[in-house]
Amino acid sequence: MRRKVVFTKQIIRFQAFPANEEYNSSSDSADKIPMTESNQNEALPQPIRVQCENEPLDELLTKEWLLTNNIGAFASSTVIGCNTRRYHGLLTAATSPPVGRIAALSSVMEKVSVGDTTYELATNEFPSTFSPHGVDYLAEFCNDIAPRYVYRLGDIELTKEIILAESANSVAIRYSVSSGPATLHLWPFVSLRDFHHLRRVHQPHQITFEQTEGGVFVEDRNQTAQPLHLISKDAEFSPRPQWWYQFCYRAEMARGQDCFEDLYTPGFFVCELQAGQFCQLTASFGDPLPLGFSTTVERRRERLAKLTEDIQSQDETTRRLATATDAFVAKRHFPSTNPKATILAGFPWFADWGRDAFIALPGLLLETKQFQQAREVFSTFAEAISDGMIPNRFDDYSTNAHYNSIDASLWFIVAAERYVEACGDETFWNQTLFPAAEAILKSYHDGTKFDIHAGADGLIFGGSKDTQLTWMDAKLGDEAITPRHGKAVEINSLWHSAHRIMAQRSHDKKLSEHYEHRAELIASSFIKAFWNPTVECLYDAIPDRQADASIRPNQIFAVSLPHCPLSKQQQKSVVDIVGEKLLTPMGLRTLSPDDSRYRNVYGSSWESRDRAYHQGTVWAWLIGPYIEAYLKVEDFAPHALTRAKLLLSSFDSHLNQVGLGYISEIFDGDTPHTPRGCIAQAWSVAEVLRAKKLIERHQK
Repeated sequence: MRRKVVFTKQIIRFQAFPANEEYNSSSDSADKIPMTESNQNEALPQPIRVQCENEPLDELLTKEWLLTNNIGAFASSTVIGCNTRRYHGLLTAATSPPVGRIAALSSVMEKVSVGDTTYELATNEFPSTFSPHGVDYLAEFCNDIAPRYVYRLGDIELTKEIILAESANSVAIRYSVSSGPATLHLWPFVSLRDFHHLRRVHQPHQITFEQTEGGVFVEDRNQTAQPLHLISKDAEFSPRPQWWYQFCYRAEMARGQDCFEDLYTPGFFVCELQAGQFCQLTASFGDPLPLGFSTTVERRRERLAKLTEDIQSQDETTRRLATATDAFVAKRHFPSTNPKATILAGFPWFADWGRDAFIALPGLLLETKQFQQAREVFSTFAEAISDGMIPNRFDDYSTNAHYNSIDASLWFIVAAERYVEACGDETFWNQTLFPAAEAILKSYHDGTKFDIHAGADGLIFGGSKDTQLTWMDAKLGDEAITPRHGKAVEINSLWHSAHRIMAQRSHDKKLSEHYEHRAELIASSFIKAFWNPTVECLYDAIPDRQADASIRPNQIFAVSLPHCPLSKQQQKSVVDIVGEKLLTPMGLRTLSPDDSRYRNVYGSSWESRDRAYHQGTVWAWLIGPYIEAYLKVEDFAPHALTRAKLLLSSFDSHLNQVGLGYISEIFDGDTPHTPRGCIAQAWSVAEVLRAKKLIERHQK
């Protein structure tokens, strides 16, 4: 079955590629460094290869690649080039770095003519069909510095490579053939929309194009203020504007969301390729920008190699996680100050969240010795403190901050302590971190937003039945799925640790004694309030007078954080119950399977997902605090280090399964623990890497 497309006022068939176009090659001989692995830095992990021949299509469609840059722009698709998400595309631009994201270039479809034979290389899904079916010619996908597709077309191979500009909204797609001549036609398909939304031809728009020197620019005068420039000095553009209808995004369908999109192409580029030549198409959102493919690849390779300099002897997974950290660090631009580093919570849809940033910072930036970046992240959030609160998140479209988290500010203090431990930077602690931490603790104690305050027992209280201030924050309308207002166990664990940290780090004796006195009160009250003698673990929350005895992973932080109020026996009991009820190969469940509210599968509707999010769903990042707590109670004994290493081994294969080279956000509660949510989550990568390095340090 063929899809219909619109060409001006006519209806033409889906197969719209023109034939017999002529082209005189003018490839740039200055950019001829071949993309081979001979230049691979020894410290870098080996590229992830996916052999596509004879592999089930459904399985290939679950494997995704991701390219990012340090302004929040990204490119992502599947290993066969078939987009399965609204977030897939060759260029998602960040117009207000790292946010204001616009899905600009959805895909480039290729047709190659070799002699009398023509091959259509694109693979698109439409309702009930795939067309074209270029996966038939795809031999291999290689997730290298520049993702690479290798097609076998009779006696020749065609290679397609993609690289994203480092600090600009620009992407380059480059083609080469093993022998020639071969005639290449490239059809760019444009979306030009907010990356959360979908494009429909019947919705109001004014998509137009205009030819320019070396190519064309496309703009939607109704929706985006900037055009998409499509330039190739190696090919000639021929106008043939068309709409193609009802691209189907199966990942969106599986999530119970709108999954059909119409896309626009202004025409095609054509070039004649010989062996040893490149044809490069560059897409830039905003101003047209040149992008040297090979130089960009080499700069990126050098940057990633620095992240692995100190772990060359470590296993492949450790090196891969170290390079993965680069994806989440971006520059946040402010109207009146210089850009500063921030941490993006996950791809493809999250921006920078305070809680995620400071949970992830030790693994992402301290384990890779990116101390300058860490200082900038601290400064980005410290400068936005309001009433003693770190922003829960920055806005997706502006520099505005949102304050609705009780724990982000306390994680800031824990991350600050780990920063000083890692690099000994007392100056930054005294000038920036200590004043911020002092402001946080004073405001929390005296009272701030959301009724956050310390009670007479020293414990921290916050929120109401209508708010969700902890990390278990899913809501359906006004219904809190996991109500945890009042006194929450991990919040008071953080509160206790923060006071111990300030007591130890303060240079003022009276101030140190002040924080130590408070810490003693908090520790004593914590045990009285949270210890559940029936189960011999910790209550999850105390919303009113009745404690919540749900078995959840939040209690593990009482043991894993730098300072613990519990006795050794209590610590071991907590670790044991969490290990027995919540531990899985991919992280910790958010609720015991013995609980009647337990949800074993994440679900396919918005409601079912929200109801499962913290009601049994496994979170990978929780494996970090579990490993740390377990090793502490076992005194880092050799048998414990061996077991901890084994507990992390499931992530070795996971890095090759969904978001190639990354760790997913969440997993189903029950076996086989299917990956869900974001394909690349900052704190998942960070905490697994931190746990691996913790084991390594104690094995030496």
